Amino acid sequence: MAYTLITTLLLLISTITSSTATGTIGVNYGRIANNLPDPTKVVQLLKQNSINHIKIFDTDSTVLKALSGSKITVTVCLPNEQLKSAAADQTFTDSWVISNILPYHPSTIIEAIAVGNEVFVDPNNITNFLVPAMKNVYASLTKNNITTISVSSPIALSALATSYPSSAGTFKPDLIEPVMKPMLSFLQKTGSYLMMNVYPFFAYAANTDTISLDYALLRENNGVKDTKSGITYKSLFEAQLDAVYAALNALQFNDVKVVVSETGWPSKGDSNEIGAAEDNAEQYNGNLVRRVLIGSGTPLRPNDPLVVYLFALFNENQKTGPTSERNYGLFYPNEQKVYNVPFSMKDLANVNGSKTDVAVAPTPSPSPSSDGDVTVSKVGETWCVANGNVGEKKLQDALDYACGEGGADCRPIQSGDTCYNPNTLEAHASYAFNSYYQKQARASGSCDFGGAAYVVSQPPRYGSCKFPTGY
Repeated sequence: MAYTLITTLLLLISTITSSTATGTIGVNYGRIANNLPDPTKVVQLLKQNSINHIKIFDTDSTVLKALSGSKITVTVCLPNEQLKSAAADQTFTDSWVISNILPYHPSTIIEAIAVGNEVFVDPNNITNFLVPAMKNVYASLTKNNITTISVSSPIALSALATSYPSSAGTFKPDLIEPVMKPMLSFLQKTGSYLMMNVYPFFAYAANTDTISLDYALLRENNGVKDTKSGITYKSLFEAQLDAVYAALNALQFNDVKVVVSETGWPSKGDSNEIGAAEDNAEQYNGNLVRRVLIGSGTPLRPNDPLVVYLFALFNENQKTGPTSERNYGLFYPNEQKVYNVPFSMKDLANVNGSKTDVAVAPTPSPSPSSDGDVTVSKVGETWCVANGNVGEKKLQDALDYACGEGGADCRPIQSGDTCYNPNTLEAHASYAFNSYYQKQARASGSCDFGGAAYVVSQPPRYGSCKFPTGY
């Protein structure tokens, strides 16, 4: 097999140009903590990591001032505590807009106002105030000639009465007439969108007997077939989002778009919070970012690029509740990453060999084949193997890079040597990728190759070839 030296750039262009649509990634910037960096430092952190869209849970002046001139768009929030006053009288929202929007707009790019947050599950029973408050906020914006700021409200997935199968998605009957139809009508008339908080982690943790971790983490899996629509879903995230679309369709609001205003996975949790772990958080967020930036829409809305806000920017040490609540952050308060996740197409293009800004590749489960099998491993050992699903061209490009510029030891897969047989592209690429991965000390992100490789915890064997675990 001949190996041609190519540059990383060619490999990555191949990755990016295979996409059909580009979605948007944002991050929720919560601040329930006493150890977070100053907002001016946070803005620099956002810029350094190509995070161009954020959502905050108030209209804090220090944050909005720090964002001025940064070109970072922000969604602000009118908190639940003010919903009753906002619904009762437009003079309240007039004053609120004058105090909380006009001093910063447009030098700070305020993209949207979230009126409340998960109002339906608020214990103070404020649901009936939601739509009147949204209408008054919108009227106050219009009164001040502001037409570029959308008005919406994030709702929890628990607003659905049914989410499985996805095609049967419906809103809870007690919400439909009083609030969902009026809110959706408002969003439709104003050209806004529905904000949904979608957390596959919760569904997985509560149903580990029926939901596989691969399905929840957007890794390679056999999928779950919706028997009604015939669609096979490859991730719980897409299945949950399509349940929302089905619920919208059932109410004849097919044209209302959806923004995922929160989603995430905790890096730590209590003993009963199954799945809460750093590796799972890295894989969920990394695979989701890849899916958003390189993939299309969902099966029910394939032409609607995904817009997703990860939760959250920082671990927040003053949040109450289980341990997981304080461990959704992508960054520690000292601005170091909890784990590596990309936030832009540029980051995805720089994954090969990088120890930062890493996109986690989908992780198919190796299966026995005519030229490969799996044996039991020692705890803690990992290997890197080829992802045959990406196609021959991408595999060959990645193999050429690994054996050339990447510096992998590819001598054993030369003709006549110990690992030449089986003489298949996938077997040779697996050996080369693993050599590179081990030489990089199994650093996070060194087994990726633009999605052409993934990490396994069981030693792969192709014929009599044994893969090394270090150099």
